[in-house]
Amino acid sequence: MTNKTTHADRIGAPGAVVRYGRDRALEMVNLIWGLEPAWPEERPFEVIRAEGRTFDRNRCLVPASEFFHIRKGQRFRFTRIDGEHFYLAGIWRPATPRWQSAYAALTVEANEDVRPYAERQMVVIPRGRQMDWLDYKVPEIEILMALPEHTFKAELWEGEPAPQAELAL
Repeated sequence: MTNKTTHADRIGAPGAVVRYGRDRALEMVNLIWGLEPAWPEERPFEVIRAEGRTFDRNRCLVPASEFFHIRKGQRFRFTRIDGEHFYLAGIWRPATPRWQSAYAALTVEANEDVRPYAERQMVVIPRGRQMDWLDYKVPEIEILMALPEHTFKAELWEGEPAPQAELAL
């Protein structure tokens, strides 16, 4: 597995996540993006709908400064208007005999900035609120929601994702 400090750029690729390790210390590890499907011929689950579910174990944060949506064959890049990086709310699962340790991002209905491009978006957690997700001290309903309008800017993107080597807590 290569050493990356960013969200994976495709399903099955490694990406950095922040989680609590076995000794309850925070750690940043590389896991593959995409949870094991129920059947071998199915596609891995890269995102999970947050509504109507609880996530009482194996939470993680995915450091990011951008996310993407494809609409009508065009790829759009979303970044925060203020330029800040952020975290995606995620869950991870340990390895099984046929699948590596992996993670998936959680999704909610898109906010007004994203809605012209997609109905759903990943849950974005601003810097300073990341421990709300990891420590289970804030009710999920206060975290698993889209950020307000005028948080993101969208741009047509034809290049590769930008390097994100300095994302930390």
